Amino acid sequence: MKYIFLFLVLLSFSIAEAQPTTFILVRHAEKGNDVTKDPDLTDAGSQRAQVLANMLKKTQVDAIYSTAYKRTRNTVTPLATAKGLIVLPYEAFKTDEIDQILKKHTGGTVVIAGHSNNIPWIGNYLTGKETYKDFADGDYDNVLIVTVVEKGRNAKVVWLSY
Repeated sequence: MKYIFLFLVLLSFSIAEAQPTTFILVRHAEKGNDVTKDPDLTDAGSQRAQVLANMLKKTQVDAIYSTAYKRTRNTVTPLATAKGLIVLPYEAFKTDEIDQILKKHTGGTVVIAGHSNNIPWIGNYLTGKETYKDFADGDYDNVLIVTVVEKGRNAKVVWLSY
């Protein structure tokens, strides 16, 4: 009986020490069709970026990350402005970058803007499962909210459209 009590005390201590980190993963909003590799948002995309900022206005956000493209940065710029944050850069498909973001913001909430292929990839990386497929090219309204204590284990995901 003494050992069971000790186990429960140690278990409750480790649970209390666990700090869940929430990732809000969003694909960039609607992009233009110019001939460059770095198009800006369309008017509809700019409106969607504002909807994202409004959707998260009551959510504590500790950091916002974006790939280097205009469409991703401009998707989260209204949110960053509203929260008084700067948009930080990250490179897509770099596990060490996601690990660093998780380590730096443990226990916080991080918004990451990306693309139709790397946002599902980040969701899969954080959960440790190959659950999420690339989003369709014209699909701009997905938000994956991933809450994780330890990458690859017991992550919880909420998949929303906005």
